[in-house]
Amino acid sequence: MSEVEVPLHRLAHSRAGDKGNRLNLSLIPYDPALYPILAEQVSEARVLALFRHRGATRCTRHDLPLLSAFNFVLDEVLEGGVNGSLNLDGHGKTHSFRLLSLTVRVPEALAPRG
Repeated sequence: MSEVEVPLHRLAHSRAGDKGNRLNLSLIPYDPALYPILAEQVSEARVLALFRHRGATRCTRHDLPLLSAFNFVLDEVLEGGVNGSLNLDGHGKTHSFRLLSLTVRVPEALAPRG
């Protein structure tokens, strides 16, 4: 079976939320058949590495198999949070697209067309 590399934004959607200096990112595949593939490839270590430049110190992934979804919690990533940061995006809302920039390998049959 042939595989292709695609960015997550072609396979899933994400939302971001914040609490202080902690960021929550959901990851929800458009097709539930992709859930085990994403579970294998979108690890805590990989997401932490993606946000390490922002000061992230820890990433915890919560698997939600009945929803075919994940929730990632990143610590120390929002430069102090909405009340303590000079960052224009103190809530971290745009960080969901950063997560969706990761690439994963999927069977060609599950890759979106066009």
